[in-house]
Amino acid sequence: MPIRQVILEAGHPVKVWTDEFEASARQQLVNIASLPFIHHHVAAMPDVHTGIGATVGSVIATHKAIIPAAVGVDTPRHARLLPWRDERWSVSLH
Repeated sequence: MPIRQVILEAGHPVKVWTDEFEASARQQLVNIASLPFIHHHVAAMPDVHTGIGATVGSVIATHKAIIPAAVGVDTPRHARLLPWRDERWSVSLH
């Protein structure tokens, strides 16, 4: 499926794989793409829609950052951040 549109209103592009979606979801994507730690671009899948905290159906790659709300408020409570031994990917949590 090809990219249907690219939104260039923020610091990073938003690549969208659908023709139609809510204006509120579009604004959430522009807000997310404005964050300084976004890596390359934000992606919106065909099922994209407004969410609580982050847009449902979006892919948000970050550089040296974790956005807890982007994981989803419906993620089970047993989800955990696991330690990673590769120093290239170490994360400071303070």
